[in-house]
Amino acid sequence: MDTVSFTQMRDGTRADYDLLAANERRFIEQLPDRLLAALRELDHGLDGYPVSRLQHSLQAATRAERDGADIDWVVAALVHDVGDALAPENHSQMAAAVLRPYVREEVAWVVLMHGVFQQHYYGHHTGHDPDARDAHRDHPWFDSCERFCERWDQAAFDPAYPTESLEHFEPMLREVFSRRAFAGEVITSS
Repeated sequence: MDTVSFTQMRDGTRADYDLLAANERRFIEQLPDRLLAALRELDHGLDGYPVSRLQHSLQAATRAERDGADIDWVVAALVHDVGDALAPENHSQMAAAVLRPYVREEVAWVVLMHGVFQQHYYGHHTGHDPDARDAHRDHPWFDSCERFCERWDQAAFDPAYPTESLEHFEPMLREVFSRRAFAGEVITSS
């Protein structure tokens, strides 16, 4: 395996950084594979719900798709909890950071905020503020986040709901995460 010649970044050469850029391009191209693996891992995680976190994610994506949501929303619903394993206290931020380069700003913001908005359903039972989302009431995407949580996220814990498989969503995930990162025509579209 080729490696760079430096032990400190400031000593790198053009050839070193060309090598790293080529390696990074290949690594980025493999992002969909790593996301699929991370989603599969959600099948083995937080206990206590009637469905696994993977099944919850698949059910949220299925609900989004059946509601006629576009590909950005469906993939966002699929990966919205991908941060649960590594960032249980701020999983929303982690999932939004993963999505942000590849989806429009509205979708990334909704995933970023969904954890706060979800408190509306349980905060009064757990000592969290069920009205914390109200701090964002004047935000232009408040209604989108409220709808995401109401229709797709909080409703996606039903073991009897006919849910699509991960293989069903794989082409959509691959399409979204194969986009050019931060492409203006994607992230600013409405």
